[in-house]
Amino acid sequence: MIGRIVGAVALLVLMTLVQLPVAATAQPQTAAAAEPPYRINPGDELEVLVWGEDRLQREVRVLPDGTFAFPLVGQVHAAGQLPSEVSQMITQGLKPQYRGPVPQVTVTVKEPSGYQFSVIGKVKSPGSFTPGHYVNALEALGAAGGPTEFAQVNDITILRKYGEQLRAIHLHVGAILKGDTSKLNQSDVPFIQSGDTIVVP
Repeated sequence: MIGRIVGAVALLVLMTLVQLPVAATAQPQTAAAAEPPYRINPGDELEVLVWGEDRLQREVRVLPDGTFAFPLVGQVHAAGQLPSEVSQMITQGLKPQYRGPVPQVTVTVKEPSGYQFSVIGKVKSPGSFTPGHYVNALEALGAAGGPTEFAQVNDITILRKYGEQLRAIHLHVGAILKGDTSKLNQSDVPFIQSGDTIVVP
């Protein structure tokens, strides 16, 4: 019975931290990192506009290899790039087609469905999640229902892909789940990257 009460309290604290701004839960010198700019992932749906050129306006989905095809340019390598960087790539690819300046190219992420992560282990609702926006480690745990009663919340691991290699990032969130944010720093609640797997032992 006590274990269930403790587990319920931990989940309540987790949900509170997820919903409140970091500034309300931590001192300015220990605030979590700001949300990073969104980088394109395989599976994302993009909208490409070339101003004044209706024939070059497209909605495209980034293929699993991180590319998409665009008229007069060919294959564009978009994965891992900012939308502004993809705009520059398309502009460079279109230059041979124009005697003067290339019309303005705008790339926007219409549907960030390629941003996915998984939570496995001792959580209430393990699985894969596509939130549509960046989330931090606490928000990811909240999406999976929070840790179960016997989860080792000070031994959570994020498995992150770097090419063909995996890197382990260790989390210690026991104090945070108990409501203690006095020593919270930026590395305690990192943002989750697409493809991450969070393991809760």
